[in-house]
Amino acid sequence: MNPLTSFLVVACVAAALAVGYFVDLYPALILFAVAVAIAASLKMANVWQKFVILRLGKLQSVRGAGLFAIIPVIDSVVAVIDSRIQTTAFNAEQALTRDTVPVNVDAIVFWHVHDAEKAALAITDYRQAIDRVAQTSLREMIGSSVLATLLSDRKQADEQLKVEIGQKTAPWGISVSSVEIRDVAIPAALQDAMSRQAQAEREKQARVILGSAEAAIASSFVSAADIYAGHPMALQLRAMNIIYETTLERGATILLPSSMVDSLNPSGRILGVALGGNDVLKTDRALEPTQPTGAEALPLPVRPAA
Repeated sequence: MNPLTSFLVVACVAAALAVGYFVDLYPALILFAVAVAIAASLKMANVWQKFVILRLGKLQSVRGAGLFAIIPVIDSVVAVIDSRIQTTAFNAEQALTRDTVPVNVDAIVFWHVHDAEKAALAITDYRQAIDRVAQTSLREMIGSSVLATLLSDRKQADEQLKVEIGQKTAPWGISVSSVEIRDVAIPAALQDAMSRQAQAEREKQARVILGSAEAAIASSFVSAADIYAGHPMALQLRAMNIIYETTLERGATILLPSSMVDSLNPSGRILGVALGGNDVLKTDRALEPTQPTGAEALPLPVRPAA
C-alpha cells in the first residue's frame, strides 16, 4: 500500500469515528478501524519475491518469503523484486564486423537479481537497462570480431558477451548466468560466395588426394618393375595371368605378336591351357592402335596342340 492509500484509509477511519460520536456507533467503528489497520500492515511474500521497504523515505529492510508486517503511513513497499532466473532476447541488425561484413545477430541472456536492494534503489528500470546493455555489448563484440570467427566459434563469443554484460550489470545487483547467440544471418550474395569457396576447397582437397594416390601407384609400379627386372620368369607369369583374365569369356580372339607368343611359351601348350581353348593369332608386325583390315591383315589362327 502506497502512502496515499494509507492516508486515505486513516482519513476514512477518522471520519467514521467522528460520525460515530454523534450516532453512538463506537464499538463497530473501532472494530472496523482495527480491521483496516491490520489489513494495511500485513504483507505476504512468495518464496521468489523480495520486498524493499522504506520508512519515512529511508531504507528500512528487505523482506523475503513469508508473512510480515509494516507500519501503515510510515512504511511503504517501493519495489517487489523477482529473484528467479529471467531471460531477455536482444539483437543487432546490420552490424559491421571487423572485416566490414553486415550481419544480423539474435541472442538471449539469462540473468537473475542477487541483490534486491541495489536493483530497486540503484537504477530506475533494471529490465530496460539490461536490454540496452546487452544490445550495446553485442554490437561491440561484432565490431571487434571477424566473420569467420563469429560463425565458427560461438562459444567464445557467448563467453565474451557474458563477461561484458555481467561487469556492467553487477553494480545493479544483477548476475548474468549465460548468453547464447541463436542466429547469425549474413547477406545472400555473401552466402553464395562462401558456398563457392567451400566447393573450391573441397575440389582442391580431392585433387591433392588423387595426386597422392597416383604417386603411391607409381611408386608401386617402380617396385614391381625392379622385381620383374630381376626375375624374367615372374614377368612371363604375370603376362600369362593378364591374358587369362582378358579371355575369361569363351570365343574371344587374342591378337599377339609372334615374338611375344614364342617368349611366353615356345611350344604353345601352356599358353593354350591358360587361354582355355580361345584363338591366338600370331603376327610378325607390331600391334597398331587401329583395327587391321583386309584379308592379309590377320594370319590363320594357330591352335595349340592338344
